[in-house]
Amino acid sequence: MVKYKQFGNGLRLVVNKMEGMLSVSIGVLVKTGSMNESNIDNGISHFIEHVMFKGTEKRSAFEISDHIDRIGAQINAFTSKELTCYYTKSTREHAEEALEILSDIFFSSKFDKEELEKEKGVVIEEIKMSEDTPEEVCLDLLSQGYYGKSGLGQTILGSSKNIKRFTRDDVIKYMDKYYTADNVVISVAGNIDIERATSLVEKYFADKFTRLKSQPQAKTQIPNPQNLLRSKRIEQTHIGFAMKGISLNDKDSDAFAIANIVFGGGMSSRLFQKIREELGLAYSVYSYASGYKDNGILEIYAGVNTSLRDLAVSAILEQIEVLKKNKITEQEFSRGKAQIKSAFIMGQESTASQMLLYAKHLILLDKEFDLTDRIKRLESVSMKDVNDVIDKYFDIKTMATATVGSKRSPLKI
Repeated sequence: MVKYKQFGNGLRLVVNKMEGMLSVSIGVLVKTGSMNESNIDNGISHFIEHVMFKGTEKRSAFEISDHIDRIGAQINAFTSKELTCYYTKSTREHAEEALEILSDIFFSSKFDKEELEKEKGVVIEEIKMSEDTPEEVCLDLLSQGYYGKSGLGQTILGSSKNIKRFTRDDVIKYMDKYYTADNVVISVAGNIDIERATSLVEKYFADKFTRLKSQPQAKTQIPNPQNLLRSKRIEQTHIGFAMKGISLNDKDSDAFAIANIVFGGGMSSRLFQKIREELGLAYSVYSYASGYKDNGILEIYAGVNTSLRDLAVSAILEQIEVLKKNKITEQEFSRGKAQIKSAFIMGQESTASQMLLYAKHLILLDKEFDLTDRIKRLESVSMKDVNDVIDKYFDIKTMATATVGSKRSPLKI
């Protein structure tokens, strides 16, 4: 049973009571991420996520971790392009303690100058680790190639230069813009009812906000596809392609997801079977769809032998043309639909998955998630629907590309 509540200050709560579960997952989601950042503060959403755990008025960084471990719970956070999430998972009996700890870091973090300086080093090492992962470099470059150097085209981690420059005042100023009651959703999933969850949120969150209204969110971006190159002395060449996708709430989202699964979403996909199994051109090759509030993107990636880069590019583009010309088969359609349905059903068995599902729908789309309607829409997708989205979206002419490797020329499409 799913219940929703909005408090007077704009804070929203969604509770999914899952009978029979022994755990409770709690998420505090803030509607801001890298797409809301300017070039000079790119990376600050992720940096704030880190420093929130570095000590409060009540607890040191160690005491936060120690308290969580003493109750056998888990605590973590993540930043995406559109939101930041702080979450816990605990047994039902320790749900209140877990929420109190989330409240403590959310409202009482000290952002001590010495701790901030130490954490800068940690985040910079994370950036270096990403730089040492050519696949990540390629996909970040691909986002920039499709969206440009701002908004959704920016990396989540930001640059080392930016991280070194951030101050406590920068953190507070950014949080004043977006860490506001109307810009936060608290999501609870597990064996806990709306009355209990409401009581706890009132106690630890609802009345603690001093900032009530957020700044305007970043506007929708108009893609401007480019062919980008990043020279790097590595053994392989990493190639990426980006085409127009669909937004989170698009009526064709399920049909598009099936098309992606058929094309490059798994080991039975056309890309995997052709590029890896038949031609032996890549160890890793796949496609995936990223849906945002107002738009989306379909991305294709492959790591290939440098001398065979152009052959691999031709083979991938050929698979797009074959898909557009011949469409999908009944067997592919049934298999793709079954994969989406099973993944969705399996997600119903996880408190963490349910916490995120209902929260993201509410915070990004301002809508209550309807499970019955969602299943009906999935069941109603036809093979024609899938072939129609292939015609509409699998378009080489509007494609952005990214190349990372020793070659000094970008892809030619």
